[in-house]
Amino acid sequence: MSTHPLKLGSRLLAAAASFAFLAAACTEPPPPAEPTPAARAFDDAAWPAAAVADPATLGFTAEGLAALDARMAKSVADQDVAGMVYILGKGGEIAAFNAHGVQSGDPKTGAPMTKDSLFRIYSMTKPITGVAMMQLFEQGKWALEDPVSKHVPELAGLKVLTWKDGKPVMGADGKPALAAASHEPTMKELMTHTAGFGYGLSGDDPVNTAFRDTGVLVSANLEEMMGKIKDIPLIYDPGTRWYYSAAVDIQGYIVQKLSGQKFGDYLKANIFNPLGMNDTAFFVSEANKPRFADVYRWDKDAGALAVNPERPDRPQFTDPNRMESGGGGLVGSTHDYARFAQMFLNKGTLGGNTVLKPETVELMRTNAIGELRLYSDGTTANPGLAGVGFGMDFAVYDDSSITGQPYGKGTHYWGGAAGTWFWIDPANDLFFVGMIQSMGGARPDAMNYRSESAKLVYGALANATPAAPADAAPATPPNP
Repeated sequence: MSTHPLKLGSRLLAAAASFAFLAAACTEPPPPAEPTPAARAFDDAAWPAAAVADPATLGFTAEGLAALDARMAKSVADQDVAGMVYILGKGGEIAAFNAHGVQSGDPKTGAPMTKDSLFRIYSMTKPITGVAMMQLFEQGKWALEDPVSKHVPELAGLKVLTWKDGKPVMGADGKPALAAASHEPTMKELMTHTAGFGYGLSGDDPVNTAFRDTGVLVSANLEEMMGKIKDIPLIYDPGTRWYYSAAVDIQGYIVQKLSGQKFGDYLKANIFNPLGMNDTAFFVSEANKPRFADVYRWDKDAGALAVNPERPDRPQFTDPNRMESGGGGLVGSTHDYARFAQMFLNKGTLGGNTVLKPETVELMRTNAIGELRLYSDGTTANPGLAGVGFGMDFAVYDDSSITGQPYGKGTHYWGGAAGTWFWIDPANDLFFVGMIQSMGGARPDAMNYRSESAKLVYGALANATPAAPADAAPATPPNP
């Protein structure tokens, strides 16, 4: 019996497909792509250790980087700070990594600053806590629209200060007039400083005064801290204002609660160890004390820098039992924070270890507060620059056409109370980390490190993407 031509053709096609499948199955898979030199370098926890020999290979001019270094050195010679370390990375390589001045002791003759010196990074702890939170977000342990009280029941039903003409309304009994919140603060609001919590770092209103009077930030542990915060009202209705707050300390408590691990143990296992951040911790070990930088202030009476004495009312950084503050408790090295920054440029991975998914990195560095304005950069107060938003525990240059700053769109950044600062610019595949230790007043006309370093870095970079107009004006913040 003959076979219909169409049926015969179908059988031949099926046989050919089967043969092709078997041939492919028996063929050795192609070898994986050879990693780039930069990717291989990340595998070594010693990276970064030194700058490349020729910065032109990274798009920088030698003259521009020399001007950057000369300005940093001059700021030390002028006694703006006793010493500093800074590092500039681009394209997975290091363009500059330098140390100047004194680390500890007499501001002129003390121990020299080195690339391995350790610093109080204060609020540069916040983005690290944010990464821990977003790891738990990826695991489905919380959602952006969850009320915070779902995970911290003791924060349910918080009242809010009432305001009139820019001042809190006080009752006849001398107590603040409180109102019900429009809604429970959400996790998204907690991650963006819009949940309405106070801080106690400034302000003479009843909320910030209560934070100071009860010693929220000097609690013995996170549980004690939460026991104090639960009895303090919100300063603003959730979602209505960006207000720098204790929100990230609360996040540290949530990480501890959702993970079932002590907060510091969680960070070490899930962020520090995978990223090779071996010098970052909540206290300075005995072995590392010689590397620990002193904090200096400008003594206007003496007209010179002086070492800040340790505060007797605060736990010392050498105490292993001090509270693990998610908002400002970490000590670390320039090297370690450079690895953290490079992980963000790599969209969540470093040295073969993935700590965040690429889409989570994008979520963290995308403006999540709409048109609300920031009034701090983590280091100082500022007037709320137009075009600057806030993602998940990062500030974000959201519209580079109106910021008046040279950063590329999507640059995310923050700073620390002792003057440390950093930014991560994905548009230019670039990061910068600056480490100083200055609190309690600076020399008149001292260097504005964040602003001047950025101008010098982008001035040294050919074809930066994009540079904003220099005459963009900042916005004036409204009264509460």
